[in-house]
Amino acid sequence: MMTRSLQSIQDELLVLRSQGGDEKALELLIKSWQPRLWRHARRLTGRGDAAWDVLQETLLAIVRGLHRLDDPALFRTWAYRIATNKCADWTRKQQRDRKILQTAAQNYESSSTKENEPNDDEQRLHVAMGNLSGDRQAILAMHYQEQMGIAEIAVALNIPAGTVKSRLFHARKQLKELLERNES
Repeated sequence: MMTRSLQSIQDELLVLRSQGGDEKALELLIKSWQPRLWRHARRLTGRGDAAWDVLQETLLAIVRGLHRLDDPALFRTWAYRIATNKCADWTRKQQRDRKILQTAAQNYESSSTKENEPNDDEQRLHVAMGNLSGDRQAILAMHYQEQMGIAEIAVALNIPAGTVKSRLFHARKQLKELLERNES
């Protein structure tokens, strides 16, 4: 039996109301999802300014396409997929060589402030996450922060579930190595 969160039920209701023409429901839905989608875009692009651009395109696509969403329960996955696709569009536009994720990680590292000796676990984790590539940060965040399952991540990123499992395994492994290295 699948347990649904209160948030997902509220989102479904807002989607249904929005599809019925309720502008206030659409406004609430967008307001609720804007921070999550911005964080996702920030992780994938590695740049805050780019994340805002991608977010605007994502929200426009959501508003324009919401009437075509057949199952409101799939809104979360659908929204992440749109944001992921918009990030990929941005990436292709910026760097045709598809190495933007490495560049984004470097930009993220250089723009974030780091402590040489973190004094608590949360700060150590933040520093270690900053040393991961953008795609690894995104997959860990989707799984742990957004509490998305393997299947949902696979749909959102448009990759097979086995690839999600593999990437999640390697991201965890690298994060663990970074945390252990910073510990010593």
